[in-house]
Amino acid sequence: MIAEVPHRLDGERADKVVAVLAGLSRTEARRLVEQGAVRRGGVVLAPAERVAAGSVIEFEPMQAEPVPTRRVSYRVIVEEPEFLVIAKPAGVTVHPGAGRPGGTLADTLAADWPELVGVGEPGRWGIVHRLDKDTSGLLLIARTAQSHRDLATALAARRIHRSYLALVEGCVDPPRGTVDAPIGRDPGVPTRRAMVSDGKPARTHYRRLAGWDRPSCSLLQVDLETGRTHQIRVHMAGIGHPVAGDRTYGARIDAPRLWLHAWRLAFPHPKTGAAMEIEAPPDADLVEFLATLGDPDLGQLPLSVTVNR
Repeated sequence: MIAEVPHRLDGERADKVVAVLAGLSRTEARRLVEQGAVRRGGVVLAPAERVAAGSVIEFEPMQAEPVPTRRVSYRVIVEEPEFLVIAKPAGVTVHPGAGRPGGTLADTLAADWPELVGVGEPGRWGIVHRLDKDTSGLLLIARTAQSHRDLATALAARRIHRSYLALVEGCVDPPRGTVDAPIGRDPGVPTRRAMVSDGKPARTHYRRLAGWDRPSCSLLQVDLETGRTHQIRVHMAGIGHPVAGDRTYGARIDAPRLWLHAWRLAFPHPKTGAAMEIEAPPDADLVEFLATLGDPDLGQLPLSVTVNR
């Protein structure tokens, strides 16, 4: 395989570049590089060697062990020739990665929509952005290479707006605010993220929609300006309001699962440029949990799918 290193991977380690371009885990990619199978200009690369954008590298992807196929569920909200908007249930991994080589949403999408193969990155064909495994809600999928390029450009330029609903612990006061704190790996727990000074920039805006006293908790609309792994969970826990059900980041309220739902997507149509805005209500288990808390004014809570174009 011959590939040109894209700008977004400029200066990254060779093993990370290979992992992204070949759809491998970092462990698999590092093993491939250590075997001397990755070259730039005929010269074998080392795993930690930095690779510049525009470099052309050559490698033979590893022959992975066959992974049993497993369909995962999703619901189509909008279907157009250029893109899909789907609703992902909680508990579904979006694309392959370390510890999850297959059986992902990306695998099922590629089987259901064969035109996605070749669109975007290997292993995550068509995927424009992602959601954590335990988060439910809306995902944008490109169906053509041009649409993927246009939507990826819009995402980088922050012209794709993502809003979430999050039930968090405590009374959030003031009712509106912004958390502006870099996020990186937690130095004490590698599987977690944390607000760290040397992390990547991250900004989260929130607005309180409703609140309860017993237990004390708040329903928020959360808008992402950046898209770091676990961003909402880390930022909310960092200001003392972890997302309900999120034991990883210290939540005490025993929700049926992580109470976090990607409910609104707004983006420019990749062909016409027209403004698209799509909303999908939270899943039934999340709504039912709110009902157990009492009955505040939930007039602002979206209860039906809406598509505005």
